[in-house]
Amino acid sequence: MKIGVIGGAGVRTPLLVSGLTASDLPIDEIALYDIDQARLSIIGPVAEQMGHGGARVRLCRSLAEAIAWADFVFTSIRVGGIERRSRDEAIAQRHGIVGQETIGPAGFAMAARTIPHMVRYAQQIADASPRAWIVNFTNPVGMVTEAMRTVSDRVLGICDTPTELFGAVAHALDLDPSGCAFDYFGLNHLGWLREVYSAGEPQLHRLWSDADRLQAIYKMPLFDSGSLRRLKLLPSEYVYYYDQPRRAFDNVRRAGHSRGHVIEELNRALFDSLADPQADHAGPYDRVARYRSYLSLRSGTYMQIESGASDPNLSPPPSELGGYDRIAASVVRAIHFNTRDIIPLSVVNRGTIADLLDSDVVEVPCVVDANGARALHVGHVPDRVRPLLQRVKQYERLTVGAALAQSLDAARAALAANPLVPDQAAADALVDDLAPLW
Repeated sequence: MKIGVIGGAGVRTPLLVSGLTASDLPIDEIALYDIDQARLSIIGPVAEQMGHGGARVRLCRSLAEAIAWADFVFTSIRVGGIERRSRDEAIAQRHGIVGQETIGPAGFAMAARTIPHMVRYAQQIADASPRAWIVNFTNPVGMVTEAMRTVSDRVLGICDTPTELFGAVAHALDLDPSGCAFDYFGLNHLGWLREVYSAGEPQLHRLWSDADRLQAIYKMPLFDSGSLRRLKLLPSEYVYYYDQPRRAFDNVRRAGHSRGHVIEELNRALFDSLADPQADHAGPYDRVARYRSYLSLRSGTYMQIESGASDPNLSPPPSELGGYDRIAASVVRAIHFNTRDIIPLSVVNRGTIADLLDSDVVEVPCVVDANGARALHVGHVPDRVRPLLQRVKQYERLTVGAALAQSLDAARAALAANPLVPDQAAADALVDDLAPLW
Protein backbone atom coordinates (compact mmCIF):
# COMPACT_ATOMS: atom_id res chain seq x y z
CA MET A 1 0.00 0.00 0.00
CA LYS A 2 1.19 3.48 -0.88
CA ILE A 3 -0.03 6.58 0.91
CA GLY A 4 0.68 10.05 -0.43
CA VAL A 5 0.57 13.19 1.69
CA ILE A 6 0.13 16.63 0.14
CA GLY A 7 1.21 19.16 2.74
CA GLY A 8 3.84 16.83 4.14
CA ALA A 9 5.73 19.68 5.81
CA GLY A 10 2.81 20.34 8.13
CA VAL A 11 3.34 20.04 11.86
CA ARG A 12 0.91 17.13 12.16
CA THR A 13 2.70 14.95 9.59
CA PRO A 14 4.87 13.01 12.10
CA LEU A 15 1.74 12.25 14.12
CA LEU A 16 -0.03 11.03 10.98
CA VAL A 17 2.92 8.82 9.99
CA SER A 18 3.13 7.39 13.49
CA GLY A 19 -0.56 6.53 13.61
CA LEU A 20 -0.67 4.94 10.18
CA THR A 21 2.46 2.85 10.61
CA ALA A 22 1.53 1.71 14.13
CA SER A 23 -1.61 0.08 12.73
CA ASP A 24 -1.92 -3.30 11.03
CA LEU A 25 -2.16 -1.70 7.59
CA PRO A 26 0.20 -3.22 4.98
CA ILE A 27 1.89 0.09 4.19
CA ASP A 28 4.95 -0.09 1.98
CA GLU A 29 5.51 3.63 1.52
CA ILE A 30 4.33 7.00 2.78
CA ALA A 31 5.31 9.67 0.25
CA LEU A 32 5.47 13.21 1.63
CA TYR A 33 5.25 16.22 -0.66
CA ASP A 34 5.16 19.93 0.09
CA ILE A 35 5.81 23.05 -1.95
CA ASP A 36 8.02 24.21 0.94
CA GLN A 37 10.90 21.80 0.44
CA ALA A 38 13.09 23.43 3.09
CA ARG A 39 10.43 22.94 5.74
CA LEU A 40 9.83 19.36 4.53
CA SER A 41 13.54 18.63 4.99
CA ILE A 42 13.15 19.60 8.67
CA ILE A 43 9.88 17.89 9.62
CA GLY A 44 10.38 14.87 7.34
CA PRO A 45 13.13 13.27 9.44
CA VAL A 46 10.94 13.57 12.54
CA ALA A 47 8.19 11.72 10.67
CA GLU A 48 10.68 9.03 9.69
CA GLN A 49 11.82 8.62 13.30
CA MET A 50 8.23 8.31 14.50
CA GLY A 51 7.37 5.64 11.95
CA HIS A 52 6.88 2.02 12.95
CA GLY A 53 7.49 -1.26 11.14
CA GLY A 54 8.96 -1.52 7.68
CA ALA A 55 7.08 1.28 5.92
CA ARG A 56 9.36 3.64 4.02
CA VAL A 57 8.87 7.38 4.52
CA ARG A 58 9.97 9.15 1.35
CA LEU A 59 10.41 12.90 0.90
CA CYS A 60 9.27 13.82 -2.60
CA ARG A 61 10.37 16.76 -4.70
CA SER A 62 7.31 16.70 -6.96
CA LEU A 63 3.59 16.17 -6.59
CA ALA A 64 3.63 13.58 -9.36
CA GLU A 65 6.14 11.49 -7.43
CA ALA A 66 4.00 11.55 -4.28
CA ILE A 67 0.65 10.63 -5.82
CA ALA A 68 1.63 8.16 -8.55
CA TRP A 69 0.08 4.74 -7.87
CA ALA A 70 -1.17 5.87 -4.46
CA ASP A 71 -3.98 3.97 -2.76
CA PHE A 72 -4.77 6.89 -0.43
CA VAL A 73 -3.79 10.54 -0.60
CA PHE A 74 -4.05 12.75 2.46
CA THR A 75 -4.39 16.48 1.82
CA SER A 76 -3.48 18.92 4.57
CA ILE A 77 -2.25 22.27 3.28
CA ARG A 78 -2.30 25.86 4.51
CA VAL A 79 -2.23 28.35 1.66
CA GLY A 80 -0.34 31.44 2.78
CA GLY A 81 1.09 29.70 5.83
CA ILE A 82 0.38 30.39 9.47
CA GLU A 83 1.34 34.02 8.93
CA ARG A 84 -1.71 34.53 6.73
CA ARG A 85 -3.91 32.95 9.39
CA SER A 86 -2.64 35.48 11.92
CA ARG A 87 -3.32 38.32 9.50
CA ASP A 88 -6.85 37.12 8.71
CA GLU A 89 -7.71 36.77 12.38
CA ALA A 90 -6.35 40.24 13.17
CA ILE A 91 -8.45 41.75 10.36
CA ALA A 92 -11.60 40.09 11.67
CA GLN A 93 -10.88 41.44 15.15
CA ARG A 94 -10.43 44.97 13.79
CA HIS A 95 -13.93 44.70 12.33
CA GLY A 96 -15.41 43.65 15.66
CA ILE A 97 -15.77 39.93 14.82
CA VAL A 98 -13.89 37.14 16.54
CA GLY A 99 -10.76 36.07 14.67
CA GLN A 100 -10.78 32.29 14.22
CA GLU A 101 -9.29 30.44 11.28
CA THR A 102 -12.35 28.40 10.21
CA ILE A 103 -15.18 30.56 11.54
CA GLY A 104 -16.43 33.96 10.33
CA PRO A 105 -14.35 36.25 8.08
CA ALA A 106 -11.03 34.49 8.71
CA GLY A 107 -12.56 31.13 7.83
CA PHE A 108 -14.08 32.68 4.72
CA ALA A 109 -10.70 34.04 3.61
CA MET A 110 -9.07 30.69 4.23
CA ALA A 111 -11.70 28.92 2.14
CA ALA A 112 -11.53 31.45 -0.68
CA ARG A 113 -7.80 31.17 -1.21
CA THR A 114 -7.57 27.42 -0.50
CA ILE A 115 -10.38 25.98 -2.62
CA PRO A 116 -8.85 26.69 -6.08
CA HIS A 117 -5.63 24.90 -5.08
CA MET A 118 -7.45 21.95 -3.56
CA VAL A 119 -9.65 21.46 -6.61
CA ARG A 120 -6.54 21.37 -8.79
CA TYR A 121 -4.98 18.81 -6.47
CA ALA A 122 -8.13 16.68 -6.57
CA GLN A 123 -8.06 16.70 -10.38
CA GLN A 124 -4.35 15.82 -10.48
CA ILE A 125 -4.87 12.94 -8.06
CA ALA A 126 -7.86 11.68 -10.07
CA ASP A 127 -5.78 11.79 -13.26
CA ALA A 128 -2.67 10.13 -11.80
CA SER A 129 -4.30 7.56 -9.48
CA PRO A 130 -8.00 7.29 -10.32
CA ARG A 131 -8.65 4.58 -7.71
CA ALA A 132 -7.05 6.49 -4.86
CA TRP A 133 -9.21 7.70 -2.00
CA ILE A 134 -8.59 11.32 -1.09
CA VAL A 135 -8.75 11.94 2.64
CA ASN A 136 -9.02 15.67 3.17
CA PHE A 137 -7.85 17.34 6.38
CA THR A 138 -7.47 20.79 4.82
CA ASN A 139 -9.56 23.44 6.57
CA PRO A 140 -12.28 24.56 6.33
CA VAL A 141 -12.86 20.84 5.82
CA GLY A 142 -16.54 20.93 4.84
CA MET A 143 -16.24 23.63 2.21
CA VAL A 144 -12.96 22.32 0.81
CA THR A 145 -14.39 18.79 0.55
CA GLU A 146 -17.53 20.11 -1.18
CA ALA A 147 -15.39 21.95 -3.73
CA MET A 148 -13.08 18.97 -4.34
CA ARG A 149 -16.09 16.76 -5.00
CA THR A 150 -16.83 18.83 -8.11
CA VAL A 151 -13.97 16.96 -9.81
CA SER A 152 -13.79 13.68 -7.84
CA ASP A 153 -16.36 11.62 -5.94
CA ARG A 154 -13.62 9.78 -4.03
CA VAL A 155 -13.07 12.58 -1.50
CA LEU A 156 -13.80 12.16 2.22
CA GLY A 157 -13.53 15.06 4.66
CA ILE A 158 -12.10 14.18 8.03
CA CYS A 159 -11.83 15.98 11.36
CA ASP A 160 -11.21 14.78 14.90
CA THR A 161 -13.63 17.23 16.55
CA PRO A 162 -16.65 14.84 16.60
CA THR A 163 -14.67 11.86 17.88
CA GLU A 164 -13.07 13.98 20.59
CA LEU A 165 -16.58 14.95 21.69
CA PHE A 166 -17.77 11.33 21.57
CA GLY A 167 -14.89 10.19 23.74
CA ALA A 168 -15.37 12.98 26.27
CA VAL A 169 -19.11 12.28 26.59
CA ALA A 170 -18.58 8.54 27.00
CA HIS A 171 -15.99 9.23 29.67
CA ALA A 172 -18.39 11.56 31.50
CA LEU A 173 -20.99 8.77 31.42
CA ASP A 174 -18.49 6.12 32.61
CA LEU A 175 -18.99 4.19 29.38
CA ASP A 176 -16.62 2.43 27.01
CA PRO A 177 -16.84 4.55 23.83
CA SER A 178 -16.18 1.52 21.63
CA GLY A 179 -19.48 0.04 22.80
CA CYS A 180 -21.54 3.21 22.21
CA ALA A 181 -23.49 4.54 19.25
CA PHE A 182 -23.44 8.30 18.74
CA ASP A 183 -26.32 10.15 17.08
CA TYR A 184 -24.52 13.21 15.71
CA PHE A 185 -25.36 15.68 12.95
CA GLY A 186 -24.20 18.95 11.45
CA LEU A 187 -21.48 20.49 9.34
CA ASN A 188 -17.76 20.48 9.93
CA HIS A 189 -17.14 22.72 12.96
CA LEU A 190 -20.88 23.10 13.53
CA GLY A 191 -22.28 19.89 14.98
CA TRP A 192 -24.43 18.55 17.80
CA LEU A 193 -24.61 15.23 19.62
CA ARG A 194 -28.30 14.32 19.90
CA GLU A 195 -28.02 11.03 21.78
CA VAL A 196 -25.65 8.33 22.97
CA TYR A 197 -26.77 4.71 23.08
CA SER A 198 -25.23 1.92 25.12
CA ALA A 199 -26.68 -1.61 25.06
CA GLY A 200 -29.58 -0.14 23.10
CA GLU A 201 -30.49 2.39 25.78
CA PRO A 202 -30.26 6.21 25.51
CA GLN A 203 -27.79 7.74 27.96
CA LEU A 204 -27.73 11.55 27.73
CA HIS A 205 -30.60 11.95 30.19
CA ARG A 206 -28.09 11.00 32.88
CA LEU A 207 -26.10 14.19 32.21
CA TRP A 208 -28.72 16.94 32.21
CA SER A 209 -29.02 17.16 36.00
CA ASP A 210 -25.30 16.70 36.68
CA ALA A 211 -23.55 20.05 36.23
CA ASP A 212 -20.10 18.68 37.07
CA ARG A 213 -20.29 15.96 34.45
CA LEU A 214 -21.55 18.40 31.83
CA GLN A 215 -18.69 20.79 32.48
CA ALA A 216 -16.15 17.97 32.36
CA ILE A 217 -17.02 17.25 28.71
CA TYR A 218 -15.31 20.40 27.42
CA LYS A 219 -11.61 21.01 27.96
CA MET A 220 -12.22 24.75 28.22
CA PRO A 221 -15.16 26.64 29.82
CA LEU A 222 -17.33 27.13 26.74
CA PHE A 223 -20.94 26.36 27.66
CA ASP A 224 -22.72 26.67 31.00
CA SER A 225 -24.62 23.68 32.34
CA GLY A 226 -27.95 25.49 32.37
CA SER A 227 -27.85 26.29 28.65
CA LEU A 228 -26.88 22.71 27.81
CA ARG A 229 -29.70 21.40 29.97
CA ARG A 230 -32.21 23.60 28.13
CA LEU A 231 -30.79 22.71 24.71
CA LYS A 232 -30.83 18.95 25.39
CA LEU A 233 -28.04 18.62 22.82
CA LEU A 234 -24.27 18.59 23.23
CA PRO A 235 -22.67 21.00 20.75
CA SER A 236 -19.20 20.55 19.34
CA GLU A 237 -16.81 23.16 20.68
CA TYR A 238 -16.91 25.35 17.56
CA VAL A 239 -20.60 26.09 18.12
CA TYR A 240 -19.30 28.36 20.90
CA TYR A 241 -18.35 31.01 18.33
CA TYR A 242 -21.94 31.25 17.11
CA ASP A 243 -23.49 30.83 20.54
CA GLN A 244 -21.37 33.47 22.29
CA PRO A 245 -19.69 35.60 19.59
CA ARG A 246 -19.28 38.71 21.75
CA ARG A 247 -17.64 36.76 24.57
CA ALA A 248 -15.22 35.12 22.13
CA PHE A 249 -14.36 38.47 20.53
CA ASP A 250 -13.85 40.19 23.89
CA ASN A 251 -11.60 37.42 25.17
CA VAL A 252 -9.35 37.63 22.10
CA ARG A 253 -9.30 41.44 22.37
CA ARG A 254 -8.25 41.27 26.01
CA ALA A 255 -5.50 38.78 25.17
CA GLY A 256 -4.13 41.20 22.58
CA HIS A 257 -3.58 38.47 19.99
CA SER A 258 -5.40 35.56 18.40
CA ARG A 259 -4.80 31.82 18.46
CA GLY A 260 -3.09 32.14 15.09
CA HIS A 261 -0.41 34.35 16.61
CA VAL A 262 0.20 31.79 19.35
CA ILE A 263 0.54 28.96 16.83
CA GLU A 264 2.84 31.09 14.68
CA GLU A 265 5.17 31.55 17.65
CA LEU A 266 4.99 27.88 18.65
CA ASN A 267 5.73 26.77 15.08
CA ARG A 268 8.65 29.14 14.76
CA ALA A 269 10.18 27.83 17.98
CA LEU A 270 9.62 24.21 16.90
CA PHE A 271 11.25 24.58 13.50
CA ASP A 272 14.13 26.64 14.88
CA SER A 273 14.72 23.88 17.43
CA LEU A 274 14.51 21.07 14.88
CA ALA A 275 16.80 22.90 12.46
CA ASP A 276 19.43 23.58 15.14
CA PRO A 277 22.63 21.73 14.14
CA GLN A 278 23.31 21.07 17.83
CA ALA A 279 20.17 18.90 17.96
CA ASP A 280 22.04 16.13 16.17
CA HIS A 281 24.50 15.83 19.06
CA ALA A 282 21.66 14.98 21.44
CA GLY A 283 20.55 12.06 19.31
CA PRO A 284 17.62 11.67 16.92
CA TYR A 285 15.06 10.92 19.59
CA ASP A 286 15.64 14.31 21.15
CA ARG A 287 13.89 15.73 18.07
CA VAL A 288 10.92 13.49 18.70
CA ALA A 289 10.82 14.62 22.33
CA ARG A 290 10.83 18.24 21.23
CA TYR A 291 8.06 17.54 18.77
CA ARG A 292 5.90 15.78 21.35
CA SER A 293 6.43 18.65 23.78
CA TYR A 294 5.23 21.03 21.07
CA LEU A 295 2.09 18.95 20.50
CA SER A 296 1.30 18.90 24.20
CA LEU A 297 1.61 22.67 24.52
CA ARG A 298 -0.37 23.31 21.33
CA SER A 299 -3.17 20.99 22.41
CA GLY A 300 -3.24 22.30 25.97
CA THR A 301 -3.70 25.92 24.89
CA TYR A 302 -6.43 25.07 22.37
CA MET A 303 -9.33 27.57 22.72
CA GLN A 304 -7.74 29.01 25.85
CA ILE A 305 -7.70 32.56 24.48
CA GLU A 306 -11.21 32.52 23.01
CA SER A 307 -12.79 30.96 26.11
CA GLY A 308 -10.98 33.27 28.51
CA ALA A 309 -9.50 30.35 30.47
CA SER A 310 -6.67 31.39 32.76
CA ASP A 311 -4.58 28.24 32.34
CA PRO A 312 -3.92 25.69 29.61
CA ASN A 313 -5.43 22.23 29.86
CA LEU A 314 -2.52 19.81 29.66
CA SER A 315 -4.47 16.69 30.65
CA PRO A 316 -4.50 13.94 28.01
CA PRO A 317 -7.72 13.21 26.11
CA PRO A 318 -9.96 10.73 27.94
CA SER A 319 -10.65 8.41 25.03
CA GLU A 320 -9.07 6.26 22.39
CA LEU A 321 -11.57 7.46 19.79
CA GLY A 322 -10.15 10.89 19.09
CA GLY A 323 -6.90 12.25 17.78
CA TYR A 324 -5.67 13.21 14.34
CA ASP A 325 -3.58 10.07 13.95
CA ARG A 326 -6.23 7.64 15.21
CA ILE A 327 -9.06 8.82 12.99
CA ALA A 328 -6.76 8.85 9.96
CA ALA A 329 -5.77 5.23 10.53
CA SER A 330 -9.35 4.21 11.28
CA VAL A 331 -10.62 5.51 7.94
CA VAL A 332 -7.88 3.81 5.92
CA ARG A 333 -8.37 0.56 7.85
CA ALA A 334 -12.14 0.58 7.36
CA ILE A 335 -11.77 0.97 3.60
CA HIS A 336 -8.84 -1.40 3.15
CA PHE A 337 -10.18 -4.18 5.38
CA ASN A 338 -13.85 -3.58 4.51
CA THR A 339 -14.72 -3.39 8.22
CA ARG A 340 -17.95 -1.33 8.07
CA ASP A 341 -16.80 0.76 11.01
CA ILE A 342 -18.92 3.80 11.89
CA ILE A 343 -16.86 7.00 11.65
CA PRO A 344 -18.01 10.65 11.50
CA LEU A 345 -16.97 12.16 8.17
CA SER A 346 -17.79 15.03 5.85
CA VAL A 347 -19.68 13.45 2.95
CA VAL A 348 -22.39 14.35 0.44
CA ASN A 349 -25.80 14.63 2.10
CA ARG A 350 -28.12 12.73 -0.28
CA GLY A 351 -31.10 13.13 2.03
CA THR A 352 -29.26 12.25 5.24
CA ILE A 353 -30.20 15.58 6.85
CA ALA A 354 -33.69 16.32 5.57
CA ASP A 355 -33.32 20.06 6.18
CA LEU A 356 -30.44 20.50 3.71
CA LEU A 357 -29.91 19.94 -0.01
CA ASP A 358 -28.97 16.51 -1.32
CA SER A 359 -25.79 17.98 -2.85
CA ASP A 360 -24.57 19.60 0.38
CA VAL A 361 -21.58 18.17 2.21
CA VAL A 362 -22.49 17.41 5.82
CA GLU A 363 -20.66 15.91 8.80
CA VAL A 364 -22.38 12.77 10.13
CA PRO A 365 -21.53 9.23 11.25
CA CYS A 366 -20.92 6.98 8.25
CA VAL A 367 -20.55 3.28 7.62
CA VAL A 368 -17.10 2.97 6.07
CA ASP A 369 -16.07 -0.04 4.00
CA ALA A 370 -14.36 -0.91 0.72
CA ASN A 371 -16.98 1.10 -1.15
CA GLY A 372 -16.25 4.29 0.76
CA ALA A 373 -18.53 6.03 3.26
CA ARG A 374 -22.32 5.87 3.46
CA ALA A 375 -23.96 8.35 5.79
CA LEU A 376 -26.31 7.17 8.51
CA HIS A 377 -29.76 8.74 8.30
CA VAL A 378 -30.36 11.80 10.50
CA GLY A 379 -33.77 13.02 9.34
CA HIS A 380 -34.96 16.44 10.49
CA VAL A 381 -32.76 18.20 13.01
CA PRO A 382 -34.23 19.79 16.16
CA ASP A 383 -36.06 23.08 15.62
CA ARG A 384 -33.83 24.88 18.10
CA VAL A 385 -30.71 24.53 15.93
CA ARG A 386 -32.17 24.24 12.42
CA PRO A 387 -32.03 27.98 11.53
CA LEU A 388 -28.34 28.25 12.38
CA LEU A 389 -27.50 25.04 10.53
CA GLN A 390 -29.35 26.16 7.41
CA ARG A 391 -27.88 29.66 7.43
CA VAL A 392 -24.30 28.44 7.81
CA LYS A 393 -24.83 25.91 5.02
CA GLN A 394 -26.19 28.64 2.74
CA TYR A 395 -23.07 30.68 3.48
CA GLU A 396 -20.89 27.65 2.71
CA ARG A 397 -22.62 27.04 -0.64
CA LEU A 398 -22.11 30.66 -1.65
CA THR A 399 -18.48 30.65 -0.52
CA VAL A 400 -17.65 27.51 -2.48
CA GLY A 401 -19.32 29.02 -5.55
CA ALA A 402 -17.43 32.29 -5.17
CA ALA A 403 -14.09 30.53 -4.75
CA LEU A 404 -14.67 28.31 -7.79
CA ALA A 405 -15.71 31.31 -9.89
CA GLN A 406 -12.99 33.49 -8.33
CA SER A 407 -15.49 36.34 -8.25
CA LEU A 408 -15.13 39.20 -5.77
CA ASP A 409 -18.77 40.18 -6.22
CA ALA A 410 -19.84 36.64 -5.36
CA ALA A 411 -17.40 36.68 -2.43
CA ARG A 412 -19.04 39.80 -0.98
CA ALA A 413 -22.49 38.21 -1.25
CA ALA A 414 -21.20 35.00 0.34
CA LEU A 415 -19.59 36.70 3.32
CA ALA A 416 -22.74 38.76 3.94
CA ALA A 417 -24.59 35.45 4.46
CA ASN A 418 -22.27 34.47 7.33
CA PRO A 419 -24.13 34.61 10.66
CA LEU A 420 -21.25 36.46 12.32
CA VAL A 421 -21.20 39.26 9.72
CA PRO A 422 -23.82 41.93 10.53
CA ASP A 423 -24.67 43.22 7.04
CA GLN A 424 -23.60 43.70 3.43
CA ALA A 425 -21.61 46.85 4.21
CA ALA A 426 -19.54 44.95 6.75
CA ALA A 427 -19.00 42.12 4.27
CA ASP A 428 -17.85 44.56 1.58
CA ALA A 429 -15.35 46.19 3.93
CA LEU A 430 -14.05 42.82 5.12
CA VAL A 431 -13.54 41.49 1.60
CA ASP A 432 -11.60 44.65 0.71
CA ASP A 433 -9.35 44.22 3.74
CA LEU A 434 -8.90 40.46 3.28
CA ALA A 435 -8.09 40.76 -0.43
CA PRO A 436 -6.24 39.59 -2.37
CA LEU A 437 -8.21 36.41 -1.68
CA TRP A 438 -6.76 34.55 -4.64
